[in-house]
Amino acid sequence: MTTAVTVLIADDQPLIRHSLRTILRDAGIAVVAEAATGAEAVAEAVRTRPDVVLMDIRMPGGDGLEATRRIVADPALAGTRVLVLSMFDLDDYVLTALRHGASGFLLKDAEPARLVDAVLRTHAGESLFAPAILTRLIGHYLDRPAHARPRRPALLTERETEVLTLVGRGLSNQEIAGTLVISMGTVKTHIGNLLAKLAARDRAQLVIAAYDHGLVAARTDREARGRG
Repeated sequence: MTTAVTVLIADDQPLIRHSLRTILRDAGIAVVAEAATGAEAVAEAVRTRPDVVLMDIRMPGGDGLEATRRIVADPALAGTRVLVLSMFDLDDYVLTALRHGASGFLLKDAEPARLVDAVLRTHAGESLFAPAILTRLIGHYLDRPAHARPRRPALLTERETEVLTLVGRGLSNQEIAGTLVISMGTVKTHIGNLLAKLAARDRAQLVIAAYDHGLVAARTDREARGRG
């Protein structure tokens, strides 16, 4: 497979970097730089402007979460997306990565084909989370007491708010289309409108917006637990 996607690998373990580089190279994805610390990751991202950064969390010289924040905040790196890789799937890591602008979170024990798919999907603007992580993340929010009543974000239509709610529950475009009985093309149009109106980089940021506006209602609690 040939692709124009470029990747920066940030991990403090040389063996992990080598393994990731080999997997991506065999899939035709170009690794343009490597970094062993958070500071190096930021510097190399600025230097090479990759499409995707594979970011480890626990690194010396500034961790991967802080490096993610700095990369996402840099206007010069607006075209760069961060896919966090970790051995740990702790909720706090996921939440912090999301809030710092990461486009996805994948465990390091994922199959090579899933890693390649994750890189390509991240480059395409899709959010990516291991299914178990997303299910628990939703449950984490649902288990919290509501601090405010659900509210429609400014500028959104009623239908766009419905779509945003379903995105927040972790549904795919196909599942959203089935739930609302609309076409896939219409779903994609709504997603595009949501990204523009909410100034969101990608689907992961829409998930955060849905949570922040209280749109993941308590009535979905049983469904979320059932998925776990």
